Amino acid sequence: MYTDIENIIGYRFKNKEILKEALTHKSFAGEHRSAKQNERLEFLGDSVLGAIVADYIYNQCPQEEEGVLSKIKANLVSRRNLHLWGKQMDLGRFMLLGHGEIATGGRERDSIISNAVEAVIGAVYLDGGYPAAQAVILPWVRTQELTQDSQDFKSLLQERLQKTGPETPVYEVIQTVGPEHDKIFTVRVSLAGKELGIGKGHNKKLAEQAAAQNALSKFHK
Repeated sequence: MYTDIENIIGYRFKNKEILKEALTHKSFAGEHRSAKQNERLEFLGDSVLGAIVADYIYNQCPQEEEGVLSKIKANLVSRRNLHLWGKQMDLGRFMLLGHGEIATGGRERDSIISNAVEAVIGAVYLDGGYPAAQAVILPWVRTQELTQDSQDFKSLLQERLQKTGPETPVYEVIQTVGPEHDKIFTVRVSLAGKELGIGKGHNKKLAEQAAAQNALSKFHK
């Protein structure tokens, strides 16, 4: 099993247990008390990925200002792009999931796959250091277009509101419903205590984007 995923990502682990942890979802760990789940490695991998991608686009886009670089980076490391990368690696096939997640399509779920990509990057970094992580990430980054994400509604809303004053919008979760593997978050975005929009999504980031999109739609009415 591990040889296959190592061949796909192009890195041979010295400590296979770190790779196993990266591929272990919390639903599996919940059913097997001794198992370590991958959320800590996901946290680490997110930062390592961000640093390597930031260094790459900084050198590739020497004329761009900080705001543009930030949007390019956000697009590259978005959940959508990481999910697509994880699908290319067939990462879902190697995931250790609980029975409930398997039954409800967890091997294809975008949040599970994208989070696992970050966890694997964190595992590579721990096992082989920064150069090893670069060797895994850069071949993928070089295949991506360095463009801003036109669907980043939060940034668009921020830019719109900056024209009217210095205050920034506040996002808050006002409701969470559904089982652990299929939660729906409802988020409200407000400015100076005034509600601007409400949105829903299967994770907080998607719900925030939906709320920002809802707020933007009201400006055009």
